[in-house]
Amino acid sequence: MTLFDALGFRWDRSAVPTTVPTHSLERVCFRFHKMLPEFVWDASVLEGNPLTFPEIKTLLDGVTVGGRKISDQEQILNLAESSKRLLTIVKSGQFSLTKNVFIELNGIVVRKEALEWGIFRGEGQETNYTPDVGLGERGRYTPLPTLPGAPELNRVFNEGVTALQECEPFERATAFFLFGTLQQFFFDGNKRTSRFMMNGVLMSHGIDAISVPAAKVQEFNEKMVRFYLSKDATEMMDFLAGCHPDAEAILPPPEKL
Repeated sequence: MTLFDALGFRWDRSAVPTTVPTHSLERVCFRFHKMLPEFVWDASVLEGNPLTFPEIKTLLDGVTVGGRKISDQEQILNLAESSKRLLTIVKSGQFSLTKNVFIELNGIVVRKEALEWGIFRGEGQETNYTPDVGLGERGRYTPLPTLPGAPELNRVFNEGVTALQECEPFERATAFFLFGTLQQFFFDGNKRTSRFMMNGVLMSHGIDAISVPAAKVQEFNEKMVRFYLSKDATEMMDFLAGCHPDAEAILPPPEKL
């Protein structure tokens, strides 16, 4: 089975950056820790969370924010806790692109928010409901159906992760994000959890983590809709590379007119 067949989508592999600046594990983890409020803020904006950046910093300092829904505050705290858990796993050298890490992070990311969390669709009490993804005026995207025991989701996950081993770290990381987002292994939090896995791959190889800036939320959403419809990840791969802090170093210079 080819890489693209295993993942369920394709991309122009020649366009993916192959030379990406690397640093020590301590350095990339320090940056991730230092940038944690910004990373949580960016992720919350992608989810439509109404809390402002100052409110998020207040919440992360252990002070509740008046006038905000408890559910919105819990989403922020879940993002912060899952970020810290990812950092601990990476720093200890225990991060791996496995189901165990994937479900552990999902169990924190959408705790009390999703129908079920920390298990693949079909592995818990709910075995019939299949969620879909709204694409606005372009309709809806429906992933593999939820089945008791999640046999198909487990097969797809195992084959996808195995196939990704042929990729260099940057390509593997960004491809996994899109893989998890497309296949919808969980009832909710697929994009969030898959971004954490992407950053786990990057940081464990000495590459700085990627955060999609809050200012690019509309661009991100538009490109993701096109990805769901076309199953071509080239545009999203380029977008994610452009969000990397070393984007100027890893992307080719724009062509002069």
